Amino acid sequence: MVNQDDSFIREVNDELRSDQMKAVWTRFGGIIIGIAVLIVLGTVGKVGYDYWQEASSSQSGDTFLAALNLARENKSDEALAALTELEKDGYGSYPVLAQLRVATLQAQKGETDAAVAAFSGIGRDTRIPAALRDAARLRAAYLLIDAGTYEQVSSEVEQLAVPQNAMRHSAREALGLSAYKAGDYAKAKSWFQQIVDDAQSPRGIMNRAQMLLDVIASTGKA
Repeated sequence: MVNQDDSFIREVNDELRSDQMKAVWTRFGGIIIGIAVLIVLGTVGKVGYDYWQEASSSQSGDTFLAALNLARENKSDEALAALTELEKDGYGSYPVLAQLRVATLQAQKGETDAAVAAFSGIGRDTRIPAALRDAARLRAAYLLIDAGTYEQVSSEVEQLAVPQNAMRHSAREALGLSAYKAGDYAKAKSWFQQIVDDAQSPRGIMNRAQMLLDVIASTGKA
């Protein structure tokens, strides 16, 4: 009798659990399926995005390398066309790299004004990583040493000539050279002295700064 009661109770409990599961499924089954579908779609989407990202990056990289090869073969116009297209349609960092390379080719072709404008534009674009912006400002400044004024050079790189900036050494050199070219030997001396006094200045930049300090001292003009 006891065994029959136990069996009956188990059957009742099984039925209750079954009814509860049916009730839960009736109420929440659609939501459960929806969540499962979203998880699957999310996984598929992530895999698809990763594939697209890798393919796009690879394609842009191939285009960039092809443009560099054209430039090395002195096919500047073809290289510029490929790089300009990459600026518009490239993936990841390649549009910025293309912009920098376009400006470099313009400088090599003697199109200094266009190159300065391009480098300066990159330097002001806050969407671009700071290190690339600073490098572009330096490129503009070095071109402006010959093609512009001290004020133009200063507007590009004086903000980089501070102790905490990794590119301060080159920025100070550009400022010193521009001041020297303009005949402002006191200002040139100040910038070159900052280079010499900075223990972290690269040896080449420090040697050039010391040489120009010696030249300025020999003239007695500062």
